[in-house]
Amino acid sequence: MAQAKISAKASEAAAQQQQQQSGGQLRGRFYRSTSMADRSSRLLENLDQLELRVEAFRDAASAMEQEKEILLEMIHNIQNSQDMRHISEGEREELNLTANRLMGRTLTVEVSVETIRNAQQQESLQHATKMIDEIVNKLLDDLEDAKIRLMSLYGACTSDVPAGPIDQKFQSVVIGCAIEDQKKIKRRLETLLRNLENSEKSITLLEHQKSSVRQSCNSKQD
Repeated sequence: MAQAKISAKASEAAAQQQQQQSGGQLRGRFYRSTSMADRSSRLLENLDQLELRVEAFRDAASAMEQEKEILLEMIHNIQNSQDMRHISEGEREELNLTANRLMGRTLTVEVSVETIRNAQQQESLQHATKMIDEIVNKLLDDLEDAKIRLMSLYGACTSDVPAGPIDQKFQSVVIGCAIEDQKKIKRRLETLLRNLENSEKSITLLEHQKSSVRQSCNSKQD
């Protein structure tokens, strides 16, 4: 009888111990699971913060790309300005040396922001670039026609109300490009139109000067 009681108590104790161990394992799993969730949450938060920094980094690099383009354009415009044509040869040579030095230093800065594209976006970019290049290659043949065509391309890239007609075909091509490429295409067209405007001013000024010289000559003959 005593032996039976001892065996019963031993069995009961063993059962309780097994239950405690099982509960401890469950609690251990629960604690581990909670800890993993905390770690995952912290890691995700860190990655979210890094994503913001990466985008800010790319924006800063893109801004530097644009600044480089602007600096090169400004130096080029100075070298080809009318003012440079109306100074002494010695002064012009000295200023060109300075301009070339500045251009050389600007070109030593390499900034490149690669755009991730799928196959369709790559094809659209090549098509858009080809359409612009075709106009640029014919600039000297007809300056006014080239300007009108470039303005129609630019009108297809801007959300503002265009001053003239829009090239619908070009617009559909640009829409297929990556967002960053769309911005670059618009900037290129803006640069081309500025250069054309400066060229027209130079031509107009030159024609005015020629006309003034002819009038002066005619007055002397009279």
